Amino acid sequence: MRIAVIGAGTIGSAVAKALAEEGYEVVVTRRKVEKVKWLESYGVEVSNDNKAAAKKADIIILAVKPNKVKKVLEEINPTVEGKILISFAAGLSLNFLKRLTGAKLVRAMPNIAVLVKESFTAYTANDLDRKEIELVEKIFGAFGKCVRVDEEYMDAITGLSGSGPAYASVFLESLIYGGLKVGLPRDIALLASAQTLLGTAKLLLETNLHPAQIRDMVITPGGTTIDGIFELEDSRFRTAIMKAIDAATKKSRLLSLEIK
Repeated sequence: MRIAVIGAGTIGSAVAKALAEEGYEVVVTRRKVEKVKWLESYGVEVSNDNKAAAKKADIIILAVKPNKVKKVLEEINPTVEGKILISFAAGLSLNFLKRLTGAKLVRAMPNIAVLVKESFTAYTANDLDRKEIELVEKIFGAFGKCVRVDEEYMDAITGLSGSGPAYASVFLESLIYGGLKVGLPRDIALLASAQTLLGTAKLLLETNLHPAQIRDMVITPGGTTIDGIFELEDSRFRTAIMKAIDAATKKSRLLSLEIK
C-alpha cells in the first residue's frame, strides 16, 4: 500500500510520519523539500513532483489549503482516476471535489493532535464500498480516533474539533497564567494545567459522565471552586467558546462559495 500525501505542511508531515510508523509506504510532496527532509529518517520519500507522487500511489491524501485544491487536482488528475483521494481541505464538499476529479472521494477533517496520534478525525464518503471504507478507517486509525458522519456535519466538525486544539490551547495558556499569577513556578503551572485537562478529558470519555456532573463533583458549598466558577460565568466564558465554534463553522461553509 503506497500513500501519497500532497502538501507536507504541519498536518501533512504529521500524517506522513504516522503512516510510515504504521508500515505504509509513503511519499510526501512540498515545493521546498528541504523543510521536510527530516521525514526521510522515518522512511518517507520526499518529492516536489505532485503528479509523479500521485501516479505511483494507491491512495492520495490532499493536505493543501482550500484555495490550492483546484490547481493541484488539475495537475494530478490524469493519475488519480478511480483511486481513493482523501481531502483535508476545509469547507470543500464532495460535490465540489467531484466536479474536479474522477477519483473516489473522501472528505475528512483531522486536527493537529495527529502529531501525537491523538487526533479526532471525522470523515464522509459516498462512493466507497465496505472494504474501501475499512481501509480508510484503518488509515485514520493511525492518527487517533475516527468517526464517519453525514456530510452536513463536516463544517461543524471543522469549527469544533478541527479548530478545537487552538481553543483548548488558549484555555490551557490561561490556566498557566493563572497559576503564575498566584505564585506557582512556571514548570509546575504548565504541568498542573496540562495534566488537569488531560485527566478531565479521560474522566469524561471513560466514565460517560456529563461535563456538568464532573463539575458538580468538584464544587462544594462555600468552597474554592464555586468562586472560580462564578468568575467564569460572569465573564461569559461558555458563550465565548460557543461563539468561536459558530464563527469557525460559518467560515468553513463560506469557503466553498469563495473558491470557484
